[in-house]
Amino acid sequence: MFDNLSEKLDKALHVLKGHGQITEINVAETLKEVRRALLDADVNFKIAKEFTNTVKEKAMGQNVLTTLQPGQLMVKLVKDELTELMGGDAEEMDLSGNPSVILMSGLQGSGKTTFSGKLANYLKNKKTKKPLLVACDVYRPAAIDQLHVVGDQIGVEVYSDRDNNDPVAIAKAGIAHAKSVGCNVVIIDTAGRLAVDEQMMTEISNIHKAIQPQETLFVVDSMTGQDAVNTAKAFNDVLNFDGVILTKLDGDTRGGAAISIKSVVDKPIKFIGTGEKMEAIDVFHPSRMADRILGMGDVVSLVERAQEQFDEEQARKIQKKIAKNKFGFDDFLSQIQQIKKMGNMKDLMGMIPGAGKALKGLDIDDDAFKHIEAIIHSMTPDERSTPSKLNASRKKRIAAGSGTSIQEVNQLLKQFDQMSKMMKMMQGGGGKKMMQMMQNMR
Repeated sequence: MFDNLSEKLDKALHVLKGHGQITEINVAETLKEVRRALLDADVNFKIAKEFTNTVKEKAMGQNVLTTLQPGQLMVKLVKDELTELMGGDAEEMDLSGNPSVILMSGLQGSGKTTFSGKLANYLKNKKTKKPLLVACDVYRPAAIDQLHVVGDQIGVEVYSDRDNNDPVAIAKAGIAHAKSVGCNVVIIDTAGRLAVDEQMMTEISNIHKAIQPQETLFVVDSMTGQDAVNTAKAFNDVLNFDGVILTKLDGDTRGGAAISIKSVVDKPIKFIGTGEKMEAIDVFHPSRMADRILGMGDVVSLVERAQEQFDEEQARKIQKKIAKNKFGFDDFLSQIQQIKKMGNMKDLMGMIPGAGKALKGLDIDDDAFKHIEAIIHSMTPDERSTPSKLNASRKKRIAAGSGTSIQEVNQLLKQFDQMSKMMKMMQGGGGKKMMQMMQNMR
């Protein structure tokens, strides 16, 4: 996410490194590179120019504190301005209606139908709502089927009427159905087109007028850069939507849409899509995104994701097992499953400060644990609970069954043994011993 922009901004801000004070010359040199980085990320030229002018004005009006280097001060100013440019604070959704009606809009291929499912899943699991998905795309082949598949996947009902070609009538019938079955949120998935056209705008406008939604959201593919901003403006002129959804932020996105869309349409980014899984949805926090763009990570979001997957009862059971030296591979496997639920690995690594730069160029596979899982699944229940029983012949059988080598099986056993010892030390307060062991594992 924003790897290219992050790298170029890092180089630009290094211009001030080593300078004892901020001067008009070194600030101008730094901000010239910052502007170039923003333009390369497909940020609108006018916005990039206004951004750097504002940062320059603030930089020249400040004395560098004794605790700050000029470069550190510039990073802070750029971070604050990026946060402001992307909206300042996270925006809540209006869920006041009964039912609350959410209208999804956007071009075809932007990920609108998939994100409708992600949003329903988010509202169901994190906001304890009972959502209903309504299929109003009567043009795209298999659009209705796709929404039903998504609904089945997340356990949310989908309302559709295959014999009706009037999306306005379907939307109104869907809301009536929600009331009759006790659903308190209705998410209406509408048709998209390959480009903005009069027929499309008339249709979405008619649906909007007929149902009067609490939230109208514009879904945009973040990989389309400045084109996404221009499309958002066209939709906003007709719908006056309430917020933006940025999808495919886990892809090779330049970041221009995320940075400049708020200032163009004056509407907040409310959610972002960060992967293919139904759980890959995050509330958009401008300050956290600014941190990530500047390579500072996003520890708060990482902790929040971890807390969502944290099972307190299971943690207590594992603590007892560790204390009795009974921590086995089944427990290890359950920990891996919890980590996988937190999101794709590349996204998680990007939340750790400095990790993005350290892992630059490395392809972090989302199936990073598949070899470990295969080895563990090739063990018998008895072997998983008592790893000490794994002799040479058992290891050979496990390697053959998991499609791995004996060396890989031995490596996993060694890592598991070291991790078990560390966990035991952490419980016993052996901080120094644990640090020594971590050094030996390198």
